[in-house]
Amino acid sequence: MANPRALTVKGKLGAYAVLTVFTLFAIYPVIRVVSISVRPGNRLLTKSLAVIPEGATLEAYRRLFTEEPFLRWMLNSIWVAAFVTVVGVALAATAGYAFSRYRFRGRNAAMLGIIMTQMFPVTMLLLPLFIMLIKLRLYDSYLGLIIAYSATALPFTIWQMKGYYDTIPYSLEEAAMIDGASPGYTFYRIVLPLALPALAISALFSFMTAWSEYLVAAVLIQNPDLFTLPLGLKSFQSNMEVAWGLYSAGAVVVSLPVVLLFMFLSRWLISGLTLGSVKG
Repeated sequence: MANPRALTVKGKLGAYAVLTVFTLFAIYPVIRVVSISVRPGNRLLTKSLAVIPEGATLEAYRRLFTEEPFLRWMLNSIWVAAFVTVVGVALAATAGYAFSRYRFRGRNAAMLGIIMTQMFPVTMLLLPLFIMLIKLRLYDSYLGLIIAYSATALPFTIWQMKGYYDTIPYSLEEAAMIDGASPGYTFYRIVLPLALPALAISALFSFMTAWSEYLVAAVLIQNPDLFTLPLGLKSFQSNMEVAWGLYSAGAVVVSLPVVLLFMFLSRWLISGLTLGSVKG
């Protein structure tokens, strides 16, 4: 008979081996981008396998922050992403609570309509958004872009919040109301603190939706002064050549805020992803 402990050890080793392979597969493109960003000149390909190439330089990063309007693009992206995150979290927190706790006419139809929007790719929503924003005179503006990104992020975040609220016992709210607490007080002081993991996921998803999206911004924004980071980085590509050093340096810098935000919210993310799917 096989030793159960030996089987457990073999299973763990096999799992770690598979995870290691997939981890290397995932980080290889990141390593390549970092390597290209510090290569001298504007070289995309090289015969060397070194991660840090010979004659490595930070010239691309210097040019990125001094000669290019990169800081303006970054401020534009921070402005848009911050507003989308606030709007997405606020609306998802309240709408998800309403769907979870209240029974009203049209509730099921509204939930079905919200989730059905996730069935369609963004490209199918571009024309309606384009026409709607033109009629509202919000085309080629920050506000129009914020509305478009918020509409894209809200279906997922509302369902995420609704699923998490379902896991919070309603008896906690009943006990607070018996003690004289109003529904608003109960929601903000009892329910929301318990829903921090789901709020963290909603914030991260909303931020990433606005921070790294290119297609919607390319259709809705034409003024170079309003360019976000994805639009700005695309300008490094011309018909004749691509500034690979600047392009790669910009890609590295753009990824840092998402990584930092993920690390900051990581303490809440795992419980939010698991508990939010217990009930639906």
